[in-house]
Amino acid sequence: MAVTASTIRNIALLSHSGAGKTSLAETLLFNARAINRLGRVEDGNTASDYEPEEARRAASVQTALLRISDNASGGDDKINLLDTPGYDEFAGEVTVALRVVESVAILVAAPTGLDVGTERSWDLARERNLPVAIVLNKMDRENASFERNLQELQTAFGNRCVPFQLPIGEAQDFTGVVSVIDPPAEIPAGVTGDFDAARERLIEAVAEADDDLADKYLEGEEITAAEVTAGARQAIRSGDLVPVFVTSATQNIGVTELAGLLRQFMPSPADLPPDDDIAPDAAGPLAALVFKTTADPFVGKLSMFRVYRGAARSNGEAYNSARGQSERLGQLYLPQGSSQENVPEVVAGDIGAVGKLNATLTGDTLCAADQRVTLPGIDFPRGYYSLAVVPATQADLDKMSTSLARIVEDDPSLRFTRNPETSESLLTGLGEVQIEVALDRIKRKFGANLNVKLPVIPYRETITQVVDKSEYRHKKQTGGSGQFGHVILRLEPKMRDEGFEFGNEVVGGRVPRELIPAVEKGVVNTLKEGVLAGFPVVDLKAVIYDGSTHPVDGKPIAFEIAGSQALRQGMSRAAPALLEPVVKLYITVPETYTGDIISDLNGKRGRILGMNPEGRYTVIEAEVPQAEVQRYSQDLRSMTGGRGSYRYEFDHYEQVPQNIQTQVIDTAKRAKAVSSA
Repeated sequence: MAVTASTIRNIALLSHSGAGKTSLAETLLFNARAINRLGRVEDGNTASDYEPEEARRAASVQTALLRISDNASGGDDKINLLDTPGYDEFAGEVTVALRVVESVAILVAAPTGLDVGTERSWDLARERNLPVAIVLNKMDRENASFERNLQELQTAFGNRCVPFQLPIGEAQDFTGVVSVIDPPAEIPAGVTGDFDAARERLIEAVAEADDDLADKYLEGEEITAAEVTAGARQAIRSGDLVPVFVTSATQNIGVTELAGLLRQFMPSPADLPPDDDIAPDAAGPLAALVFKTTADPFVGKLSMFRVYRGAARSNGEAYNSARGQSERLGQLYLPQGSSQENVPEVVAGDIGAVGKLNATLTGDTLCAADQRVTLPGIDFPRGYYSLAVVPATQADLDKMSTSLARIVEDDPSLRFTRNPETSESLLTGLGEVQIEVALDRIKRKFGANLNVKLPVIPYRETITQVVDKSEYRHKKQTGGSGQFGHVILRLEPKMRDEGFEFGNEVVGGRVPRELIPAVEKGVVNTLKEGVLAGFPVVDLKAVIYDGSTHPVDGKPIAFEIAGSQALRQGMSRAAPALLEPVVKLYITVPETYTGDIISDLNGKRGRILGMNPEGRYTVIEAEVPQAEVQRYSQDLRSMTGGRGSYRYEFDHYEQVPQNIQTQVIDTAKRAKAVSSA
């Protein structure tokens, strides 16, 4: 096939989980003879849900690339479908798909109508100015209603949502579709809704988006079928018109018609303005974006890329402008789910894959070495749900760091860090399910069995009262020369975040000057573990003002020990207190949920700092102890049905209430007892 930028359609399938994206993609592939049998999501044998984690959950957890070519008619049209997960914890997979497509098809389950996934998909597409088509799927199911869904769509997204098809029957009586954009000579019986009114609304919508057609429409002149088609195509690409299609993916009703309409009306890479002045010229110098990376210990690294200009060629060369080095391109592929077709080249506008690139990561640009360019990268959603990762066995420990680093390459919306205060390895993402899937993949791909738990909160300890005199005399005699060190300290609390300070007020040489650093060392080392629960000690001033020595036994080690013990004894009498990290929390929710959110925050010891409207949403700003928001992704999803999002950042430390302090100390003591057992 002579595939060119003008004959390609790159389309992302978006929806709430369960609307039927994978089933629709499967039927589209079957009708195009790309597969010879129809798989089922429930059986775990579809082309796009090929990972074991997807088969086990009967749901997509990654974006899969599928190709539909118009081979049946001998044409060279091609649709690249990116089937994305519907579960919001895999939003990173949706992000990569939206970066490399020209349009979006949003599926809506006709029996249940609009849901949070529909709204989220719409917002994501509009943020990126991508043309949208809406597919009312599952029209054969009980309670499916075309009119109800159309009304909901128009209420939520405006009258730009216009049916391009009407169903013939509904629910168990759904048998086909009739085209509104290309009307048949005779309207079949059983069409749901008023066909003439639908055709008139379509013509009106096309005229609204075109000044010349608007003049003809207002003057009562006839707008020809060709003008309606051309005007609709342009209005869709400008976002002024959102076509509504009707299907039953599992019954294969309306799916063939949908494929034809997507080819006819959704834009190609040649139709939209060039990205950073990079027009999709196949003869130009190479400019391609790597948008997804998968790592496998046996196959190696597979990099999926979209070509924006020029052509990538098998066994050719490319320059990675992000890493500043050349890459050897091996055999190129056109992915079809888990399988690949070897090809000599991938041209501008198309999507392909290549294995075993040395340095290239997701978001990098591959270009011609003599005409270097850097394409805009990918802004992945940032998650705030963290779990501490621990190896199940010593053998797993050896594999842990490497496997976690590799899985983060696969999914950059995950982060792998180490907390130096708690010495924990942390995996952070958008939610519990995303991390669970990542750990399943690590076990399957890299053979590392990793367990998770909630991270330890990095509490700190301090003192709240002055202790004028904390004295310790260290004396040790073992036959020969002994050890002697006598230290008297004064302890003073400092303001929050002022840190530690050591002072020397010794006069008359009671403690020789050369031994003062040993006292300070003993004090500083002791700050690592406080007297309440073993957390680091902060915001304290220790002053040595007296003591005594011995001419033979007064050694640095003796004064180091004396300084350490004087501090510990003094802290115990200085009303020690726990400090906890407090985060600044920003919650974005529809206005209707603000009351529930505020009530919940009050129960989490939060302080509301402000509420700011942003379009259809309200942003609530609050200060909340970090310990209270460790599971906030689940809490917020439960309260808002998935319509809320949040982010937070560390703000400050403050004293823990006494009842909470007692609980933390008891927990720390139990943990220490278990670890020492």
